[in-house]
Amino acid sequence: MLRLDLANVLFERIGPKGIDWPSALAAHARRLEAARDALWQRKSNPAEFLGWIDVPEDTETLRRVLRFREARPGSEDLVVLGIGGSALGAQAVAAALGKGPVRLHFVDNVEPEPILELLRKLEPSKTLVNVISKSGSTAETMAAFLAFRRWLEDRLGPEWKRHVVVTTDPVKGILRPYAQAEGLPAFEVPPAVGGRFSVTCPVGTLPLAFAGVDLDNLLAGARKSNEQAGAALEHNLPAQTALLHHLFSQKGHHIVVFMPYSTRLRYLPDWFVQLHDESLGKMHDRAGQEVRTGTTAVRAIGTTDQHAQVQLFREGPYDKLINFVRLLSPSEDLEIPAVRGLEALDYLFGKSFFELLDAEAKATAHALAKAGQPNYTLTLDKLDAYHLGWLLQHLMWQTAFLGELWNINAFDQPGVELGKEYTYALMGRRGWEVLAQELRAEGVE
Repeated sequence: MLRLDLANVLFERIGPKGIDWPSALAAHARRLEAARDALWQRKSNPAEFLGWIDVPEDTETLRRVLRFREARPGSEDLVVLGIGGSALGAQAVAAALGKGPVRLHFVDNVEPEPILELLRKLEPSKTLVNVISKSGSTAETMAAFLAFRRWLEDRLGPEWKRHVVVTTDPVKGILRPYAQAEGLPAFEVPPAVGGRFSVTCPVGTLPLAFAGVDLDNLLAGARKSNEQAGAALEHNLPAQTALLHHLFSQKGHHIVVFMPYSTRLRYLPDWFVQLHDESLGKMHDRAGQEVRTGTTAVRAIGTTDQHAQVQLFREGPYDKLINFVRLLSPSEDLEIPAVRGLEALDYLFGKSFFELLDAEAKATAHALAKAGQPNYTLTLDKLDAYHLGWLLQHLMWQTAFLGELWNINAFDQPGVELGKEYTYALMGRRGWEVLAQELRAEGVE
């Protein structure tokens, strides 16, 4: 189960900064129902970029991914060349559930030293390179691919082609015809799926297959979230959490802290930050009016950030909504032993590490509530593929519902595009000469 605990957002727990949840849900019922119905009605239109809803149903593509994995038994290392949504989802799931034996390496930056380190330590004959770019023109990803392709060809000659797999648009862009010309295996990024919503398609599932993740159950969990997202409001978890974010943004809580109590989930906040910020930070609404809407997602990990950020969260401004993620039970546990001479620590003796982790999560949430700082908790029965797939899809649905509540397009990213164009101009890409001249005139060279 994925459970929602709202106690620490209510008037009864945090005082006047809280909400009356039954009244709020009733007051916004029509808007939430309209949002739900609109999303489901529009999902068949590719221009709406709601294809991520149907991806968990595509078991045939999953079978293709698993067959490809079986056909590459000699791989010991998989290098994922992708940035943003082309890497963060798989990285988060692999850190949580990856079992190997294939080691995953994510090249999601163009800093030369880490790339050189990988090129020097990996064995080309035992390495598979997965280049992921929907358009094939992502500068960072394609620069890395050029380097890794040369490395493979220099070491392996014509055999380099057996060590590359492409994930890209089925028709458009640079990589699809290149893969066909070179005879490279290629998987599709569905046209109606944006990068930050792509973890359940081959962008995520291909590398995760090599990491040993149970993909059948990951997608089954995502389908469970779909079921909830189409349900009546009292059972519609993503509509409810979206409403929480909406209500507290109206109260001036413009920072969203995403804080799982699990080291295995350490990369999940990174994925969430992109999903939330890139989807919801928008200058214009759907009518073209300037609104500059959005809340800012902040990464935190429990218990680590109890000793780093919680001081600010508790005693700082009333501008945050904290979302905790807790596990109901561990997959394994470890007892804290008694040690003679350290009897001052006897309150720990015989307890387990999970008991301590759980107590710290509950204590932090309550301490924040006592300070009037709103927080809510999503609890997973356990950390496995089914529950993580459910949580990932829940957060995507939450984002979509918020886009509807704020009347913005949650599936584009116009604020990112100008920086890409400036990069093309500065790097001398053909067709961008006029923009390069404009940049020089503005003192940027």
